[in-house]
Amino acid sequence: MREIRVNRLLIVDDDRKLADMLREYLEPEGLELTAVTSGTRGLREAQGGDYALILLDVMLPGMSGFDVLSELRRAGTRTPVLMLTARGDDVDRIVGLEIGADDYLPKPFNPRELLARIKAILRRTREAGDANQEGLLELGTLRIDASRREASLDGVLLKLTNAEFVVLLTLMRAPGSVVSRDGLTRAALGRPLLPDDRSLDTHVSNLRKKLVAAAGSDYEIRSIRGSGYMLLPPQAPTPA
Repeated sequence: MREIRVNRLLIVDDDRKLADMLREYLEPEGLELTAVTSGTRGLREAQGGDYALILLDVMLPGMSGFDVLSELRRAGTRTPVLMLTARGDDVDRIVGLEIGADDYLPKPFNPRELLARIKAILRRTREAGDANQEGLLELGTLRIDASRREASLDGVLLKLTNAEFVVLLTLMRAPGSVVSRDGLTRAALGRPLLPDDRSLDTHVSNLRKKLVAAAGSDYEIRSIRGSGYMLLPPQAPTPA
């Protein structure tokens, strides 16, 4: 497995001034930023580089950010992606999350906010790596191999993003118990739940679809209004 350099980031954005500004801002924080200005180059660089995080703009020449992200996830690339979206464009945010982005940040943004999001995602990734010592978790035929960061259902490997994997891992640690939305957000995104933030809900929705797609799963991620989510295995058949 290729070793990921935890301080190396890729930004795919055609705003050269923004990339230069962010490089100057992030380097004193120990973060190395590589910048490319087109979707096509961004896809090639993301597939070939050992990046810990990708900052991906939606509007790009050559290929849109959505197309780049779709290709990465289709190829099985699980590198965390922070989408840079137009402020107020909720559609872009939802689409990005549904395709497989880990989080989003609307433009224009304060560099301090971007740094906070970057550190949150990198911290989440590092903590998820520490959790690899857990080994194997099983709930019926739903199985997580934390050491290999793989999840499967009825022997079918689930293609999950990092955020989806951590959501499932967190729920499987407490099957049948409610995990708060804030707790899941902190686990999956490395940051607290924000007002009107639908990122977690989209990750859960994507995870539900993938569970259903794998052998017609009857596993349920139940939403508990005002509280959070719980993972429930299929109900055992009632004896005749």
